[in-house]
Amino acid sequence: MTGAGAPRVSILLPCRDAEPFLGGCIESLVAQSEPRFEVLALDDGSSDGTGPLLRAWAERDSRVRLVDRDGSGIVAALRRLSDEARSPLLARMDADDVARPGRLAAQLRLLARRPDIAACGTGVRYFPRPRRGSGYLRYEGWINGLTEPAAVERDLFVECPIAHPTLMVRRDAFEAVGGYRDAGGPEDYDLILRLAAAGCRMTNVPQILHEWRLGLHRLSERSDRYSPDAFRRLKVAHLANGRVLACRPLVIWGAGKVGKAFARGWLEQVGAGSRMLPVEAFVDLDPRKIGQSIHGAVVLRPEDLPAFGAPARPYMLLAVGTPGARREIREALQALGFREIEDYRAVA
Repeated sequence: MTGAGAPRVSILLPCRDAEPFLGGCIESLVAQSEPRFEVLALDDGSSDGTGPLLRAWAERDSRVRLVDRDGSGIVAALRRLSDEARSPLLARMDADDVARPGRLAAQLRLLARRPDIAACGTGVRYFPRPRRGSGYLRYEGWINGLTEPAAVERDLFVECPIAHPTLMVRRDAFEAVGGYRDAGGPEDYDLILRLAAAGCRMTNVPQILHEWRLGLHRLSERSDRYSPDAFRRLKVAHLANGRVLACRPLVIWGAGKVGKAFARGWLEQVGAGSRMLPVEAFVDLDPRKIGQSIHGAVVLRPEDLPAFGAPARPYMLLAVGTPGARREIREALQALGFREIEDYRAVA
């Protein structure tokens, strides 16, 4: 099962105790309609049959190369794999997932057609299917709707806009931002945020081409690295490093659970001695909250915004929990003359 010619893309496949699922992952990669790839597979300290499964695969398929690692964790494994890659394109795959046959071909076509795009993911489908009303279904629907670079940029700080196991990235862009790094939080989202900060454009193939497995075995379910607080700290840190917030009063639209949590994360960074400005005000539609003080900041009505903070125009973070509410707030701010990204961003 050997593909002809040099590999067009290098697939990074870190594995740890993946024996129950690895067979399906392997079969899905073997079945890809684009055969010109290499797989860099790494057994990162497994205690089950992951190692023998990988060795058997490498013996029958010359596109598979095994990379040694000592169980140092996911970031060290990904750094090791990316160092070994030989292609100008890097792709991710998780050992418990299933790639649909056209996944690699569709991403390669998009990147060939769009030299302005540095990285892309694909649409995803969770399995086993979550229950109706689950946050997983909301995330699935949200990420599957981000099929243009402008949409990815717009929602960059809501959640990670590209599903990591579907990522395909140009190696030159990847290396220019330092590749994977261990910043104590989600390494995938950190990479996406650094690519965006460097001016890289990203999008998702509009088709669902990846089956994303759910389960308590997932590292994202077991490690504090992927907790909501870790994601929030990462968002705050990247927002604080951006230029749009410089010397402008910071206002958070949303005095509910999401807004208060984001404000707490922001204030923790301010208290840590950074040069970030404190939260100057909140905005909310609930008349019972108007005039109240939250974390030392007053709650305003939307119509108070144009005059607030004059002469410096405030910068706003839309910290609300539902896409419908974000859409309504965006419309209200546009009517007031505020421009998205330049004057406000959605966060969660």
